[in-house]
Amino acid sequence: MIQRMTHASVYVIDQARAEDFYVNKLGLELKMKVPLGEDAYWLTLSPREQPELELTLMPIHNPNMFDPETAASLAKLVEAGTFGFGVFATQDVFATYQELKAKGVEFTKEPKEEFYGIEAMFKDDSGNWFSLTQFKAED
Repeated sequence: MIQRMTHASVYVIDQARAEDFYVNKLGLELKMKVPLGEDAYWLTLSPREQPELELTLMPIHNPNMFDPETAASLAKLVEAGTFGFGVFATQDVFATYQELKAKGVEFTKEPKEEFYGIEAMFKDDSGNWFSLTQFKAED
């Protein structure tokens, strides 16, 4: 029986730039950074209030992962915003939206009331898009 998920991958164009984005703009905590060779790392980060889930920033342009043709195809999908997706939860979407926007995070949707709560949408530095959501309180 599956008990929980511990790691999820996010494919990134430039791993060092992505580390800076996720740590310094989104405020995630660096959990592990182990060299894999050729400027690549096993690099994981966690939301500070959810340390049991680690996001693994996977470098697309690493010859140990993908051949050049596959890496180029994957990079196009990621950069076009057609590949990655995730949801980050917050207690105050308006405050978090303002904080992240001030740090240079590119939002594609301002906070808007939806049936499940208030949601804004943003992209990371590679093109992956994420929902920033303040979920409705359960009745």
